[in-house]
Amino acid sequence: MNDAGEPARVRKIIHVDMDAFYASVEQRDNPHLRGRPVAVGGMHRGVVAAASYEARAYGVHSAMPSVTAMRRCPDLVFVKPRFDVYREVSRQIRAIFADYTPHIEPLSLDEAYLDVTEDLRGIGIATTIAEQIRARIRSETGLTASAGVSYNKFLAKLASDQNKPDGLCVVTPRQGLAFVAALPVKRFHGVGPVTAARMARLGIETGADLRAQSLAWLEAHFGRSGGYYHRAARGEDDRPVRADRPYKSVGAERTFDTDLVEAADLSAELARIAGYAWARVERAEVSGRTVTLKVKFQDFRIVTRAHSTSGAIQDEAEFLAIGRHLLHGLLPVERGIRLLGLTLSGLKPLEEAAMPQLGLPI
Repeated sequence: MNDAGEPARVRKIIHVDMDAFYASVEQRDNPHLRGRPVAVGGMHRGVVAAASYEARAYGVHSAMPSVTAMRRCPDLVFVKPRFDVYREVSRQIRAIFADYTPHIEPLSLDEAYLDVTEDLRGIGIATTIAEQIRARIRSETGLTASAGVSYNKFLAKLASDQNKPDGLCVVTPRQGLAFVAALPVKRFHGVGPVTAARMARLGIETGADLRAQSLAWLEAHFGRSGGYYHRAARGEDDRPVRADRPYKSVGAERTFDTDLVEAADLSAELARIAGYAWARVERAEVSGRTVTLKVKFQDFRIVTRAHSTSGAIQDEAEFLAIGRHLLHGLLPVERGIRLLGLTLSGLKPLEEAAMPQLGLPI
């Protein structure tokens, strides 16, 4: 019920997620790469930014160190990222979205939420709209997209991953509880590998297992996240689709299986985290001038250090160099470090950051 005592209107939400976006663009533009395992990223240094489905069959995935990817797939072809091309294709895709609704919330270059409760074309059926969007993306860009259709953002995002690649999944209000109950909790947004392992130790493997726990129990074991897990297990999510949502910060962090003490190990892990974070910066089409290092020690004490530059951070190398400088200020460590994170803030859209200032030579 709403505030007027009337039944709440059921939203119609679509989550569109491009299939292996960066790698698919490279395979589209280079016939020699089609059908081959492809990784977008640096071969000799850094991490995999994206992997084709042929590469994923070998266990190669984004954020994986390039050397590990090569060990798993010796025939892997590395391709240098072309973010200008990816951004242009993303603009094409968003133009397609805009033909159906003004309520578009991009999450990155390759995925977005759409609220089509009231669509511009008067189609009225979210599944039909999703089918038309997917068909147009294929026709106009030569790429495939998967889509999830449901009554909230949480379920739509889960559904878009259900039948990948090139798939469509619809979860109606009648199906929501059963759909969530059958899924492994590791599929839930916000449940990473560490949390999933912790849940498994507590006997929670599926959405049904999670729903069996009380709110008080979940909050006792997971703190503030307990409320989110309680709602997620019931397929509840009242977040609206927010068009042009501004980014406050972009980054990445990693919890280690074993606490780290050695400077060389910490530096190597920070490089991996920086690579993953910078890929997110590129996808978000932003620039920033403040780098923040987050460190969680063995005793769960958290320390942050930040450094701001006079201008925008230019590239991943500068981003990592600042992060390593901040880390160096905390070394040596007596107790192990269980988590590192690196974040870029003070953000501006790339177009705004690239505008020349008056009075300066171009």
